[in-house]
This record gives sequence, structure tokens and C-alpha cells, in this order.
Amino acid sequence: MNENSSDKKNEALFLQLILTFQTAAWQQMGKIKNPITDKIEKDLTQARFSIDMLEMIRTKTQGNLSEEEKKFLNKTISELQLNYVDEVNKEEKQKKEAKKEESGKETKSKDSEDKDKAKNKKKQ
Repeated sequence: MNENSSDKKNEALFLQLILTFQTAAWQQMGKIKNPITDKIEKDLTQARFSIDMLEMIRTKTQGNLSEEEKKFLNKTISELQLNYVDEVNKEEKQKKEAKKEESGKETKSKDSEDKDKAKNKKKQ
């Protein structure tokens, strides 16, 4: 195998490696279905890990990538980071809303208890 052929093969393998981590991150952010379970699954800790792996690859390969590889890697990382932040914000918003709902239920329950106590006092 000549050097040019080997370089092309390595470039294809490098791009496939990036795509592997990209796909994993999309699945872990709940953006695409897990092909094994055929379900949307969300694990933002794992998504962060996949993005961190890509950042580590970028750091470790600095100065050794073609312009095309570098652009592809940078674009992939940027896209994933923006979507990750979006998913984290959505999750925080959902938690706040759930907390509000729970707080509202507790308030209604407390109000109901107070009314029952007042009724019982009147009866006595």
C-alpha cells in the first residue's frame, strides 16, 4: 500500500471515529433513537463525556490534521456543545416547573387541611 493510499485510509478512519462519538452524543442527549432499544434515551453525563472525548482528540491531534479534518472536528464539537447546553437548560427548566407544581400541590393540601381544621372547630 502506498503512502497516499494509507493517508486516505487514515483520514476515512479518523472521520469515522469522530462520527462515532458524534452519534453517541446525539443519542445521549435524546436527539436520536438508540438503534438497539429503538427508544429515545437521555443521559447528559454520558453526552458530556462523549463531547469531552472529542475535545481530547482535538487537543491530542493538534497540528497533525488536514484542514478538512480540523474543520469537521471543530464543527462537530461546536454543534454538540450548543445542543448540550440547550438540553441542560431544558432539563433545568423542567425541574423548576416540577418543583413549582409540587409546591403548588403542597400549598393546596395545606390550605385544605386548614379549612378542615376550621370546620371541625366550628362544629365543636
